[in-house]
Amino acid sequence: MSIFVDADACPVKEIIIKCAKKRKIPVTMVIDTSHVINDGYSTVIMVDKARDSVDIKLINLVKSGDIVVSQDFGVAAMAIGKGAKAINQNGLIYSDDNMDRLLFERHISQKVRRAGGKSGTMRKRSKQDDICFEQAFEKLLGI
Repeated sequence: MSIFVDADACPVKEIIIKCAKKRKIPVTMVIDTSHVINDGYSTVIMVDKARDSVDIKLINLVKSGDIVVSQDFGVAAMAIGKGAKAINQNGLIYSDDNMDRLLFERHISQKVRRAGGKSGTMRKRSKQDDICFEQAFEKLLGI
């Protein structure tokens, strides 16, 4: 088992490293050239800043049994399709049971935005979000 992180905008990198170190699980952070990561534990792979380059590289590395951390539903769906587990930064564990709904909601939101509308608001990340992520991530690592 390895952990792969869509690390460009991931707010839980430190939690991932802390949990992985305890279990000696390798972590790979995939970033584009506009980011810098040096946590002393993970392997960092840097790709061009092209659209979806991080997502494509990450999915090409993932194997069955791995864990993917990403807020991108499409990346999560592809990871699940390869037999990996996937979780977002708030502790939502993606699964076959929720993926269709999430992808449909993303599709509807994109249509609304393309038509000039707004599709929800982002709230500020809280300490509780980190706690929820860590609990769900620990559960996922224990599977």
